[in-house]
Formats: sequence, structure tokens, C-alpha cells
Amino acid sequence: MIREDWKRRIFIDLLCWILAVSGCMIWRWAADKGEIGGYFALFGIMMCLWVLIGYVVQLYRSYKDAWLWQSFLSMIVDAGALIGLCWGVLPLLPWSLSPNVAMWTVLIVVGLESMVIFAEHYWKYATNMTVPVMKIEHRDNATALRPDKPRNSHSMQSIRQSVLSVTTEEDYRMLLEKARLDSSQTKCVCDRDRFAFLQIPDYQYQTLVDLTLLNDTRGINKRFCIVNQKLPDDGRYVCCYRPQEYIKSKILKRYPWGINRIIYAMYFFHKRVWPRLLLTSRLYYDVTKGRKRMLSKTEVFGRLYYCGFEVDEVVPMGHIEYVFAHRHSQPYPQEQIKVYGPLIKLPRVCKNKEIKYFYKFRTMHPYAEYIQKYVFDARGGMDIADKSNDDWRITSWGRFLRKYWLDELPMLINWLKRDVKLVGVRPISKTMFATYPEWLQDKRTKAKPGLIPPFYIDHPKTFDELFASEDKYLTEYLQHPIRTDIKYFFLTMRSILTRKTHSA
Repeated sequence: MIREDWKRRIFIDLLCWILAVSGCMIWRWAADKGEIGGYFALFGIMMCLWVLIGYVVQLYRSYKDAWLWQSFLSMIVDAGALIGLCWGVLPLLPWSLSPNVAMWTVLIVVGLESMVIFAEHYWKYATNMTVPVMKIEHRDNATALRPDKPRNSHSMQSIRQSVLSVTTEEDYRMLLEKARLDSSQTKCVCDRDRFAFLQIPDYQYQTLVDLTLLNDTRGINKRFCIVNQKLPDDGRYVCCYRPQEYIKSKILKRYPWGINRIIYAMYFFHKRVWPRLLLTSRLYYDVTKGRKRMLSKTEVFGRLYYCGFEVDEVVPMGHIEYVFAHRHSQPYPQEQIKVYGPLIKLPRVCKNKEIKYFYKFRTMHPYAEYIQKYVFDARGGMDIADKSNDDWRITSWGRFLRKYWLDELPMLINWLKRDVKLVGVRPISKTMFATYPEWLQDKRTKAKPGLIPPFYIDHPKTFDELFASEDKYLTEYLQHPIRTDIKYFFLTMRSILTRKTHSA
């Protein structure tokens, strides 16, 4: 069946023909100027026949309905039929039109059409994320059903052998002490397949120890969510991973200076960029099966918090870090596969408390948004003074982008969409918005947010100073909107030029 996109497919075919005919006409013009008029007529007839035959052999079926081989087969049949007609008919005509020219024209069209067909089918493949979203079912409060009893020597010997098959004696002793491997309420699992956790009865164990490196597992979020469902309230989960920082350090130390940076850049692109791009993400995981992926501390922590855990302790053991967490809540509502590319959309609270998505270049590791409170608490509270200096969620290139506002350039798209104005309080996340006093929340949502915030003038170092800075601007703006924005714009420009103000 030819669908509604048949006009687009025919247009692409005609465009391929125009390009092919243009090249062949230049060739014939250089070889024999006398035959130009005849070839114009020939190519016009050939284009019409191509479309007609293509319709008959279903060349214009939607790529969503046809397999790649079916599209190529239809094109080959179309091309073969047209070349056969040219070789059979052209010698019989009184005009000396070369069948070779017609054949080469068709072959050029076939080459161009092949690239189009492959691109369309690859787009279907790359964007067809058919993995179903995991449904999180509500559960009642639960406690560990298995009694807390010491294991016998035979059971401990079996556990020790299992642990030592994937790790070291030192790691075993650490887990024995911190994860209580000698308790009947603790279970060790070492299986890349997350479905191994599905075999564990609900609420039986207080602690689940996962000895499989997260770097070699596929479907980390689903793995975490299954563990969340199996654990009782406040149940403990121990997982391990090889941090990105270790891999970087190893490469930089192994190769000479200069060469090591190039090798690491190539390795980083292969392990971090390729898996995050829309058109290559699925191909990467189909080829690698999720093995040997690079994981940052931010991503591991963020995934745990996203799936309802809170981190208690991190124990580094050589090139591996063990993360001890406890079940805190139900996981966040699971979303379709996330592709963390360089351009992201972030939900922000705007005028009238409306949630709008703002574009930015990514400056943090994936899942950083879920551990904002954890990072603030680890620093003894939220502080806006040089917050990027000790925020390990920010990547090295992210600090550079933030310093010169390059990460905020995509917000010009929101400005063109009239989501923001040029000057105004910055659009903030729900988490940050909740930290504001209610009177300032109400005041904030009476005005449209802006690209240039007032704190570039006042340089607040605490949140109380930030609240005072925004309150001052909003009070003036609600009384004299245009005059206030013009005033703050020029004051900001002066601050940038004289005090070298930059983004945090």
C-alpha cells in the first residue's frame, strides 16, 4: 500500500533524477552537442517510466511498512526494467541515442536512491525504541520476612567461593563486615541478567549484594527497580562499578603526554558520546550488548536515586567502587529510554507556575538532576558561591561552557518561542523552586523569566542574598516593567565588562 508520504518519496526520486540527468547532460554536452535535445526528451520519458514502474513494484511504500531488502528489491526491479527497455527500444529509434548513457543515468539514480533508502531505514532502526517502559506498582509497607540468623560454615564457604570467583579476598572481607555476608538476611547475586533478581522472593532479604559490575550490565534502571521491589522498607542494596575517573587516569598514565590525551579523547567518544547520540545509541548497545561501558559517579548515584534508593556509603577497592544504598521510596515514574545527547531539555517553573522545557547544552553527567539534594547536603547545605568548583556532577568541558555562558546559548530558542524575555529572574527547577519562601514563589510566578538574571549585578553569595536580589528586581519590574528591564540590561553589561562576571 502507498501511504500518504508517497508524494515525498516521488519528490525524492525526481530530485535524484535531476541530479543524475544534470551530470549526464554535462557529459553529453562535452562529447556531442548535437544530441542534447534528443537526450532531454529521453530523460523526461525515463523519469516518467521510473515513477510508473516504481508505483507498480511498490517502490513508494512507506519505509515504516517495508523491510530494507524489500525497498532495495523494488528499486532493483524498477532499474532493471528501465534499463531493459532502453537497450531494447533505443536501437530501433531513428535517433542515435546511446543506451549506455541511459544505463549510466539509471545507475546514478540507483546509487542516490540507495543512499536515501538506507538513510530512511536506518532512521527507523535508530529511533525505534521498542523496549517497554517498566511499570512501577504501588506496594504496602514491608519488613524482612527471613529471620536474622548466622550462617553455618558450609553456607559461608559456598558464599566465599562465589565472591572470590569474581573479586578478591580483600573485597570479600570488606563485604563480610559491611554487608553482613554471614547473616541469613543477606543474599549475593552475580549475574549480568537482571532477571536473576526476579527469582528472589519478595521481602525475604534485608540486604542484596550485586557483584556484577554495572559497567557490564544492560538495563541498569530496570535492574535497580527490580531490586527496589524485592527489598523490604529500608532494605540495603550493594552494587559495584568501575568509575570513569579510574579509566581516564589509567590511560593518561600509560601513554606519553599528548598522545594520551588523543587516545583518551577517542576512547571517550567511543564509550560516552557514541552511546548518547540519537542516531548511534541503539547501534552501540546492539553491538556491545552493554558491556564495558563508562560510568561516572554522578550517573551511578543518579540512577540509584531515580530508582528509589539513597546512598549511604562508597567504599573504593582498587579500581572498583562499592556503593552501599538503602531503599528509600518507590522509583520515579520510569520514562522511555533516555538519550543524553549534548542538547537537552529541562523542565522549569515559569509564569503562573507553568512548566516549560528549556534548551541547554549538557554540562553535567547523566542523571545529575536526581542527586541535587545529595550534593547540597554533602556540602553542608546549598550555597551559590562558586557552586561549580566543588560540584562533581559537572563535567570538565561543562565548567568551560558555564564560565562563558556557552551552555545557555540554546535558550535563544526559548527566547524566539517567547518562553522567556531578555531580562528577568532565571527559570529554575521544581527542586530549587521549592526552596524559595512562599511569598517569593508567588512573586516569581507573576513575571516571565529572563535570559539575563539580576544576580549578575548584585553577586549574591548566599541564598538569602539571592532572594533579596530577586525580590528587589521583581518589585521594580511589577511597577515599571520596561524601564526596569532596560536599567538591569545596561547594569548587567557594565558588570560583565568591568567585573568579569561569568556564569556559575
